[in-house]
Amino acid sequence: MPRYLGKKIMASIPSCQGVLFGVGEFCGGIVVRMWMKRIFAALLAVSLVAAVDAQEKVLAPTPPMGWNSWDSYGLTVTEAQFRANADVMAAKLKAFGWQYVVVDEGWYLRNPESAGKPETLVYTANAEGQYMPAVNRFPSAANAGFKPLSDAVHAQGLKFGIHIIRGIPKKTVAADTVIAGSAFRASEAADMADVCPWNPDNFGVKDNAAGQAWYDALMKQYAGWGVDYVKVDCIASHPFKGAEIQMIHRAIVKTGRPVVLSLSPGPTALENAALVGENAQLWRISDDVWDRWEKGKEWSQSLKAQFPVIASWQKFVRPGNWPDADMLPLGHLGPVPGDGKERDTRLTKDEQRTMVTLWAIARSPLFLGANLTQMDGWLESLVTNTEVMAMNQRGREQRLVSEDSDLVAWASKGDRGQEYLALFNLGDAEVRVEAPFAKFGLAAEKYAARDVWEKKDLGKVGKVMGVVAPHGVLLLELKK
Repeated sequence: MPRYLGKKIMASIPSCQGVLFGVGEFCGGIVVRMWMKRIFAALLAVSLVAAVDAQEKVLAPTPPMGWNSWDSYGLTVTEAQFRANADVMAAKLKAFGWQYVVVDEGWYLRNPESAGKPETLVYTANAEGQYMPAVNRFPSAANAGFKPLSDAVHAQGLKFGIHIIRGIPKKTVAADTVIAGSAFRASEAADMADVCPWNPDNFGVKDNAAGQAWYDALMKQYAGWGVDYVKVDCIASHPFKGAEIQMIHRAIVKTGRPVVLSLSPGPTALENAALVGENAQLWRISDDVWDRWEKGKEWSQSLKAQFPVIASWQKFVRPGNWPDADMLPLGHLGPVPGDGKERDTRLTKDEQRTMVTLWAIARSPLFLGANLTQMDGWLESLVTNTEVMAMNQRGREQRLVSEDSDLVAWASKGDRGQEYLALFNLGDAEVRVEAPFAKFGLAAEKYAARDVWEKKDLGKVGKVMGVVAPHGVLLLELKK
């Protein structure tokens, strides 16, 4: 309770010097029962107001939904390509909850196609040594950074995001630039012994006043551009940099702008859940997920392997904290995917439904990697299914309920009294299911059932019945 309110309540209590107020109600320097009731009511009112205020101030109260350029464009996305994808999202997906559009890695590179020869990369930076969008790729950024592009995104009713690698540019350190808004120089902030093992751009940042000044200036720059979402890479795992996560969080708070913080890559360790949850809104829980059912490259994560990982993070899911199962590599991936050659997703249609269902019922953030300008009717049907999107955005009590050989069952509750039951077949042969609802932890003997993906009402049924395709899913909405 605020101190001033406590004083106000106490000042309103009369001094009764032993006067009798009624049975069991007396004072004489002791607060009577009547006034105690008023105090408790006031405390309850204050706590409820505080809870509402806190909820309103929670960043990302539901899992963020959006599009990210990496899966289809890698380092090479241009302003024209980005705007074209944003146009599709605004026209076709925004109404279903899709909101963020994110420019991924390398937007400050003039020649991203030369990434294989890092010594030839040409960087774009301002006088303070902060990266700027390369104007040969983002022409509206000349002298304005991403502000014109952000304004255009906001005018469409969407939110704008960028990807960065943690740290301070090596070239800024070499020039020993003065950090904007401070008396520190880049050399005082840089940890030259700390480099990202898979990216050549930056040095790490020391956990000192100069390091904080660097991140303060960086987040102020992004807030001035109107950035709503910052994905920071090389920070959540290999290596985990807890101090830099905290510095970035503090810097965002100082801007006064509600910027969502996303941490990459995975797998974030479970023992770091408290720190990332206190400082970020989402964090990657696995290696990069690409369009493979089984294991692909050593550093990538398959769809099948995500099942136990996602289950292990469920106790940490709550408003403002969303363990991130990574982007959805669906649809057409190209012209320059972040991995491999241009292609349509390798996942079968059953596997695609499985991916979207698992991410949705577990309440993972949903970020499409597809080239939206080539979105076909099938992909659109996957990402505009209102019941599936509602399960992700407004579901609760999501949980793994059973694992029976290749059949994995998840359940959650909806916001209109409905239950969701998802039966996943991880095997290579179809599975026939016939079981009472109690097997999956559902209380009622009968439910009015609906096949969510097939959009088919099944009537009032007393058990779960169906066939689940290999690598597929049966998703039921159940009402008593």
